[in-house]
Amino acid sequence: MKNSNIHPTAIIEPGAKIGSNVTIEPYAVIKSNVILEDCVVIKSHAYIEGFTTIGAGTIVYPSASIGTKTQDLKFRGEKTFVKIGKNCEIREFVTINSSCQENSVVELGDNCLIMAYCHIAHNCTLGNRVIMSNNATLAGHVTVEDCAIIAGFTPIHQFVRIGKHAMVGGMSRVTHDISPFTIGGGIPYKFGGLNIIGLKRHGFPLKVRRELSKVFKLIYRSKLHLEEALKCIENEVELLPEVQHWIKFCRDSKRGLLGLQKIVGQEDDLEFVEEEEEISSEAQL
Repeated sequence: MKNSNIHPTAIIEPGAKIGSNVTIEPYAVIKSNVILEDCVVIKSHAYIEGFTTIGAGTIVYPSASIGTKTQDLKFRGEKTFVKIGKNCEIREFVTINSSCQENSVVELGDNCLIMAYCHIAHNCTLGNRVIMSNNATLAGHVTVEDCAIIAGFTPIHQFVRIGKHAMVGGMSRVTHDISPFTIGGGIPYKFGGLNIIGLKRHGFPLKVRRELSKVFKLIYRSKLHLEEALKCIENEVELLPEVQHWIKFCRDSKRGLLGLQKIVGQEDDLEFVEEEEEISSEAQL
């Protein structure tokens, strides 16, 4: 606890491990078995229990609750874990439950932003730089890959996967897997195309965006069955690492891909044409 700033009203049980330069504000509760790494900030009235590890530089805001017992009725008191990466922000009233099944883990990567009132349930895994906006909720066994964004008031069904760099619009209902690199939203869920702005911000070159655009068109606009579309991608699209990841994501899906349960509407086709024009115009510069 070297150079740590711990308010006298904070409750820290014996057994908790506190790193260097940690700040714990008034009335926060840190139970035994919790590990706070260096430079963590725990703000007032936060509650942290269980076998929870919070990575260096992470900030937990007032009234967040981390590591509490899963809401899964199958839980029988097994030893489970919560692991939160470095430099995350866990905002007000977020709830992150512990896991279910012996030695299982709820895990968040580095640099995640979990905004107010979000919920992360048992056996969930989040990658690095994930953003969940206010009141987004994850049911059990959800996987969110790196740099995905889930907008506000959006529930994610259990066992669903959200692909890397996908952006899920607010107030959507997500019952099946969301492909990586895409943007969409609504009830029923509609895809607008690639997450072009997100890909640009993360430095994806034009060549990659162009090939991903071909992948999107074959999966969601060609009206081919998924396996037929994937074979076309393998034959017609340059197999860049991002393309290979998308193919693997589709083939690994257990719940199926959202948006392939029905024929895609004409409105989506118009949106995709606009996106294609943007990519074509950029290529001419």
